[in-house]
Amino acid sequence: MRSLRVAPSSEGGTTRRLSDEEIEIRSDECRIRVLAAGICGTDLQILEGYAGFAGVPGHEFVGIVETAPDGDRHWIGTRVVGEINVGCGGCHWCHAGTSNHCPTRSVLGIVNRHGAFATHLSLPAANLHRVPERLNDAAAVLVEPTAAACEILTQVDVGPQSRVAVIGDGRMGLLVGQVLRAAGAKTTLIGRHDRKLRLAAKLGLIPRTAAEPPAEKSFDISIDVTGRADGLKSALALVRPRGTVVMKSTVHGDTAVTLWPAIVDEVTLVGSRCGPFDAALERISDGRVLTEPLIEHSFPLDEHHAAFAATRTSLKVLLRP
Repeated sequence: MRSLRVAPSSEGGTTRRLSDEEIEIRSDECRIRVLAAGICGTDLQILEGYAGFAGVPGHEFVGIVETAPDGDRHWIGTRVVGEINVGCGGCHWCHAGTSNHCPTRSVLGIVNRHGAFATHLSLPAANLHRVPERLNDAAAVLVEPTAAACEILTQVDVGPQSRVAVIGDGRMGLLVGQVLRAAGAKTTLIGRHDRKLRLAAKLGLIPRTAAEPPAEKSFDISIDVTGRADGLKSALALVRPRGTVVMKSTVHGDTAVTLWPAIVDEVTLVGSRCGPFDAALERISDGRVLTEPLIEHSFPLDEHHAAFAATRTSLKVLLRP
C-alpha cells in the first residue's frame, strides 16, 4: 500500500511523507482500492494544522471494493463513493440516523481515520454508495462535496422565488450554486476570478465580481463558501432582515465577526456540513449538477507537492494513487 501521511509539526503546520506502510483495514469494514481522490479546501487547512490531524488525509474519492466482511461480500467488485463519518453505532445520534454528530465518530481523512490519499482505505459497507456505470471516475469523485451542497436544501427552504447569493467562486461555490439553481432559486455567484466567473455563467449562474458586489440586504439567503475569515462578514452584509446565512466555510483559527447587525435584523445563522449522497448522485447523474468542468488537473500520488500547489490556484485537482 502507498499513502501520503501528514503529522503536526512543532513549528506549526504539518510535515508530509510518502509511506509504504500497511493501512489498517478493520475487520468489520470493506477494503477499497482508490481510483481517484479530490483535494478540497479542508485538506489544505489540514496541511496548515487544522484539527491537529495525523495520518492520511483525503475524504473525496471513488474506488472499487476489494474485500468485505461476511454479509457484505456482494459489494466486492463494485465501484463506490463513501460517506465520511463513521459513528459508534450505539449513541442517540447514531440511532437517530445522524452519525455525523456522534461524539466519538471518526471522519475519513479528518478525525481518527486514514483517508483517501492512499492506494486503499477502509470504510463500513453502510457508508458506501454504488456509482452508476454512466458516471466516470472524474464525475463521481465530486459526489461528497455535491452532497454537502445538497445538505443546504434539507436545512433551508429554497424555491423559485428565493434570491440567493453564493459568496466564493471556488469548487464548492460552483457546486452549491448549481444545486440551488436546480432547486429553482435565482442564484448569484460572487467571486474574484474572471475565469471562474465565466464558468459560473456557463453553468447557469449569475456572476458578479467581488469588486462590484450586489446591494447590501438584497438576498433572502446568502452562503459563505469562501474558505476565508472575512467570508461570513460578506454574507451577513448581503442578507435581508429575517433572511438566512448559511456557513459552509471551515477556517483554521479564530474568526472575528461583528454580530449585532444579525441580531437587529433577526438573521438566522445555519451551520452546514455533510449531506445526502443519494441526492448528490441523482443530480450528477441526470445532469442538473456538472462536476467534470471543475476538474483542471490530475496528479499521481508521488507528485503531491505539485498537486497541492495547483489546488491553491485551480478549481479541482485530483490525486490518482
